[in-house]
Amino acid sequence: MIALMAKLPGLGPRSARRAVLHLIKKRDILLSPLSDALYNVAQTARECLSCGNIDTKDICEICLNSKRGNGQICVVEDVSDLWAMERSNVFKGRYHVLGGNLSALDGVGPDELRIPHLVKRVKGENINEIILALNATVDGQTTAHYIADQLDEMDVAVTSLAQGVPIGGELDYLDDGTISAALNARKSV
Repeated sequence: MIALMAKLPGLGPRSARRAVLHLIKKRDILLSPLSDALYNVAQTARECLSCGNIDTKDICEICLNSKRGNGQICVVEDVSDLWAMERSNVFKGRYHVLGGNLSALDGVGPDELRIPHLVKRVKGENINEIILALNATVDGQTTAHYIADQLDEMDVAVTSLAQGVPIGGELDYLDDGTISAALNARKSV
């Protein structure tokens, strides 16, 4: 169990050992319910056939919600990014999970991601805006440009999240790339 727990993100061998010992000590209130929950998730969780979110049905609750069919699709790299956007409770459209970024070094091309499915959704659904909510990394920006190129001939606006100085951020603590992005994306006051 320690070896398996150590494979989880954020846990090394020592953290996994502490977690397992704690679970064993709290067997009745933690270990047994966790075991049941893990079994339940293993049996019922699946990827949404439309957007790639995780749910217990073939089409997730977000995609089934008719109020969210506003013509906007927010493209994210992973399900954790979708859940972060949902936590903000600001975006009211639908999502598309790519499953990662394009990366020549890692051998990840468009067909390994859900980019062809995104193009098919834009052609088949009443979509007027694609919002690219991808990480501000080289691979994230490469992926954003590739998607924009794929959608160039279609009648859809392609936008991206603003990048730059976070609210409450101090310039002295920001890296050069963040300051550069903020300067390039400046707006009138």
